[in-house]
Amino acid sequence: MDIPLLNLSSVLISRLVDRSGEKIGRVDDLIVRLADGDYPPITGIKARIGGREVFVPADRIATIEPGEVQLSGQQVDLGRFERREGEVLLRHDLLGRRVINVVGARLVRADDIVLGKVEEWWRVMGVDTSFRSLFRRLLPGGVRRRAKVRPFLDWQSVEPFVGHVPTARLRMRFGRLSKLHPAQLADLVEAASHEEGEEIIEAVGDNPAVEADVFEELDPEHQVEFLRERSDAEAAEVLGAMEADDAADLIGELDQDRREPLLRLLPAKQQRKIRALLGYNPETAGGLMSPDFVSLADSATVAQALDELRRTDLPEETVTTVFAHDGARRLSGVVSIVMLLKHDPSTPLADAISQPPLTLSPEDDISDIAIEMADYDLMLAPVVDADGVQLGVVSVDDLLEEMIPDDWRRRVSALQNE
Repeated sequence: MDIPLLNLSSVLISRLVDRSGEKIGRVDDLIVRLADGDYPPITGIKARIGGREVFVPADRIATIEPGEVQLSGQQVDLGRFERREGEVLLRHDLLGRRVINVVGARLVRADDIVLGKVEEWWRVMGVDTSFRSLFRRLLPGGVRRRAKVRPFLDWQSVEPFVGHVPTARLRMRFGRLSKLHPAQLADLVEAASHEEGEEIIEAVGDNPAVEADVFEELDPEHQVEFLRERSDAEAAEVLGAMEADDAADLIGELDQDRREPLLRLLPAKQQRKIRALLGYNPETAGGLMSPDFVSLADSATVAQALDELRRTDLPEETVTTVFAHDGARRLSGVVSIVMLLKHDPSTPLADAISQPPLTLSPEDDISDIAIEMADYDLMLAPVVDADGVQLGVVSVDDLLEEMIPDDWRRRVSALQNE
């Protein structure tokens, strides 16, 4: 069903008239509460009457049309306008500002706001991000009000920044952002201003696991930027939720005098892993590896290995392969999930594993690792010490992230947010 639509720009600076059509002032802004449903209704207008800014509630408004807003009565309370908690002014707070296009995972500018009449009243339906809408706002009032509503971005696909809204006590909601991958959220943070990025991270903070994933995806410059303003306890909470190798990389980027206090605040197990990783050159397998992987004694069964995979909460990229060790904890072989599924559940791992095509030393250089993993088409390679004891794994995604130049990533992010 088609609904009447109009642009916010066609209503701003419009005549405010009483029931008889006599002009009593002009429309300065429209007011909504963003928490009021997926398409928030207009709750009132901020008007200028006789040099005073006044509030006109929605129940006193009869019609809203391009160029004119008509009241349902003759009288208006001339008390000075004061913003109430939770209120957002469409012109002052949103128009011309950037918002998040959740579907496109990019920042766009709300150059106009589209209103629709649903069930006899006007609601925010979306934003117009086209160049025409920006140009339209600069046109004289009469021309602007005759402009047609162009295709627009649906409001349910939009997440606005509200941190700058005074007295509103609003927070960006995590609900819509939860549809995005942590890497997309990180790209948004990197493309945003510091204040906008902080607002995204604060919203994501409703889910500590996702917040940690976003920090893992941020470039080092932004990681340090957003940890700098946090207390040691808050920073340690983020680091404690991150994978050990990513946390070690981030701690290595922090000022020297902050590293040790943060390390002491981490859980003992996480602390040991990170301290071990910090002992390696970051340009080597030891500095790149993750100390978390699925490993069982080669005397265990295929059924036990599959059960371990079901119970693990390790990242997917590190559990494509199960590693087996002998009684001395030396790496004795590897087996993929596919091969596990092909074996009888009672089969000992010793009968299912094969020798890894490649084992890495902690001192191996990253460029050499890339060539060797490419030669063997490996997604995962074990890192062992001089005695053959497995220390960790290098995954191809960590390898790619390390080898892709920072300016390439920034270039892609910029293109996505044009």
